[in-house]
Amino acid sequence: MKHYRQFEPLLISDFEVSSWRHPEHNHNHYEIIYIKKGSGTHVINQVTIPYKDGDIFLLGPEEAHYFEIDILSHFVYLKFTDLYLHQDVSNTNNYVQNLEYLIKSRETHLAGFKLSDNDRRTVALLFDVMITLKSEPLHNEELTWMQILALSHILKRNMPELMPFGNRSKDMQAIFCYIHKYIYSPDQLRAPIMAEHFNITADYMGPYFKRNTGTTLREYIQNYRRTLIKQRMISGRYSLKQIAAEFGLTDESHVSKIIQT
Repeated sequence: MKHYRQFEPLLISDFEVSSWRHPEHNHNHYEIIYIKKGSGTHVINQVTIPYKDGDIFLLGPEEAHYFEIDILSHFVYLKFTDLYLHQDVSNTNNYVQNLEYLIKSRETHLAGFKLSDNDRRTVALLFDVMITLKSEPLHNEELTWMQILALSHILKRNMPELMPFGNRSKDMQAIFCYIHKYIYSPDQLRAPIMAEHFNITADYMGPYFKRNTGTTLREYIQNYRRTLIKQRMISGRYSLKQIAAEFGLTDESHVSKIIQT
């Protein structure tokens, strides 16, 4: 299987093809793929998913994929790295968290996003703007970033745990999404709070998670938080004080303890 490597923080491309020319592959970056027009099949980790006009897919480095095209298709690709994600910490933390939540929620990668008609129209406009900006990437860097943050907000509100209460599911997809969303708010990750959200008993929450994942709820939350914090440390753009505030931790020593375990 082919492995593509990208060193630029962000690349935007759009192209129209009638047959797919790339073999099954994965990559070292994230991809948001927008189907501007066309139809066919997207094969992700050997799972077959039909696509049509207006569909969006998000892939991480761990996904292997390719397309099978039925009708001439116009693709728009946003390809970005962790470096791009953490490029600026001033006044954008909430928006970065939206994007981070999406790209870390692997359960959405195999399903695409099911958007309302209004959201689909808005997303189409956002991608049109990004296509016009891509010819001068440095000059339009801030404008492009704003479009991506707006897109991430729209995609986030279509995640499964935000469904109306009566439609909420306690399946693992929804539970993972909930954890990824509230990883910055420790009080929301206590078992009784999560159990109330999913309309189950607190005593059932922990055993249900362990039975379906092989790890405890506490261990999963700790490991996930540690991964996010280490990525911020590697970027060199966050102080311990900023990280502690973002993740609702007591102080800088708490951050140091987490990354050392």
